[in-house]
Amino acid sequence: MSFEVPAEVETKVDQRITHYPVSKRSAVLPVIHELQHHFGFISEEAVEWIAVKLELEPIKVLEVVTFYPGIRQSAPGKFHIRVCRTLSCAMAGSAELMDALCETANIDRSGTDHHHPIAVSPDGKFSIEFAECLASCGTGPVCLVNDDFHEAVPNAAELLAKYD
Repeated sequence: MSFEVPAEVETKVDQRITHYPVSKRSAVLPVIHELQHHFGFISEEAVEWIAVKLELEPIKVLEVVTFYPGIRQSAPGKFHIRVCRTLSCAMAGSAELMDALCETANIDRSGTDHHHPIAVSPDGKFSIEFAECLASCGTGPVCLVNDDFHEAVPNAAELLAKYD
């Protein structure tokens, strides 16, 4: 297998596995999170690596990867944007914010769906997806850019200019 996990990441993975002494299968989600944090997404090779590491069939890992919308199956841009779409943010303009962010970053979302929710700008700088509740219902519309939280976003261009 050509997929390489750096030693420091594998050490973190091994540490997480120790928290599940009865069944390694229970460590699937924490291991996925560790690899996604490092690589940005979970590739087919990562699924295979996790399966070997946890002594599971790859389908058992893939079931988890495809179930949770927060697990990315394709590479995000350098700056990954998640726009809240739940009711409060929708009423505050999250769809309009999504449209403005896509227009500003030159992102085409026409090819996205439930299993592939991420769209990436042609230059790879930005990627975007809708997210479920980001827990700031009174200050919508809200979004995350990587791990930076933004409330009551008034202007897409000003927001993206912070990430040049």
